[in-house]
Amino acid sequence: MAKKVNRRDFLQKVGKGSLGVVATASLAGTSLSCSKAAFTPKPNIIFILADDLGYGDLGSYGQRIIQTPNIDRMVAEGLKFTDHYAGSTVCAPSRCSLMTGMHTGHARVRGNYPNGPFGFGAGLELRPEDVTVAELLKEAGYKTGLFGKWGLGMDKTTGRPDLQGFDEWFGYLNQGHAHFYYPEYLWKNGEKIYLEGNKNGGRKQYSHDLITEEAMEFIEKNSAGPFFLYLAYTIPHAELLVPEDSLKEYRGKFEETPYRNNGRGGMGGYASQATPRAAFAAMVSRMDRDVGRILDQLKALGIDDNTLVLFSSDNGPHLEGGADPDFFKSNGQLRGYKRDLYEGGIRVPMIARWPATIKPGTVTHHASAFWDFLPTACDLAGVQAPKNIDGISFLPTLLGKRQKEHEYLYWEFHERKATDQAVRMGDWKAVRHGAKGAIELYDLKHDVAENHNVAGEHPDIVAKAKNILTHARTEHEIWKLI
Repeated sequence: MAKKVNRRDFLQKVGKGSLGVVATASLAGTSLSCSKAAFTPKPNIIFILADDLGYGDLGSYGQRIIQTPNIDRMVAEGLKFTDHYAGSTVCAPSRCSLMTGMHTGHARVRGNYPNGPFGFGAGLELRPEDVTVAELLKEAGYKTGLFGKWGLGMDKTTGRPDLQGFDEWFGYLNQGHAHFYYPEYLWKNGEKIYLEGNKNGGRKQYSHDLITEEAMEFIEKNSAGPFFLYLAYTIPHAELLVPEDSLKEYRGKFEETPYRNNGRGGMGGYASQATPRAAFAAMVSRMDRDVGRILDQLKALGIDDNTLVLFSSDNGPHLEGGADPDFFKSNGQLRGYKRDLYEGGIRVPMIARWPATIKPGTVTHHASAFWDFLPTACDLAGVQAPKNIDGISFLPTLLGKRQKEHEYLYWEFHERKATDQAVRMGDWKAVRHGAKGAIELYDLKHDVAENHNVAGEHPDIVAKAKNILTHARTEHEIWKLI
């Protein structure tokens, strides 16, 4: 069971004066078979997070329609994870897991929209005692920047990015606000920045482009390093809108059913889109284009070899705003979508590129999850991660070394009438709908699509899963097990 950690006490213990001692302890602990000589100390770390990008939306993961040459280049030049999982099947809890190293049985944020004082999309804020990866890296001497979608605290709350370890931040605080690509304003370091041309429904400044430019400016400004960049893109979440220079690449290539929404009402209030398939494909390709720009910038600045770039998605593909994940086979051969705890809702692409360190064109089947990022980043920075987290550093996998495995991976989801839970134990995957529901069991080694429930054939495995589903969580004042 995870225990609360006093953030100030922990950060004082791993302050700059103790880095040498802590680095040795960290590398000898969770990172099996690693040595400090295996990589350049304190590499720059960039984590690029797509929003609602499915497991099958990239060419390197089987996509045959949408063009993603730059992200596919990351795979060719780096390491592809086949069995990586998001923190949750929706945005806020997934991002909380990424930032804090906790799965949704222990995390502060376990869902998107609790009833709170800030309205739709504001979410539950992180507290002062919640320790984030940004805080730990900042204590290790990193410059830290967040660009894009936050979702873990509004302005004037304890979850605001600068109160959770980020030196600079730009983008969206509110998740509901982040549904739209032509907002009237974005946040920059605590100040609302109004976007000229977007008022009253205008479409002059595309938020994705602004986020990319701010992120690239951060990289250039901090190229002497070390820096941590969390680039939390909102693409390809609904609404399906993209500038014409990208849309024209796909317009006319598909049969289309226009998506219509009158005004700003309805589910999400997304804008109408005459060519939703073309728009979705164009959005993914525009994101890919900008990932390529960032990779090129690292090379031009001479910091490519000393920069680890990770790319992933916060959950599976969505069905909103006219999106058609079945047409694109966005979840590959996996079952389920966003808001499901079947593989299609939580298994996501994960790519690691680090030219001087990671062997090009390699693949790992290590089962890992978002809560592993925090201890991995701590190992890279030479600081100790909090002890009572759920993550295990995957630095050994990046270095081609022997890797410690999880006993299990756990999720819970609360947006339906009863709690959905899931656990992966080796190649076994168990899913339960409701605390009193029957446990489904799948053998992922032979049935990754989760078509065949074999619970009746393996009562011993079901009993093990039931025990984990009962004990792998702590009680929460908002998200109850029902």
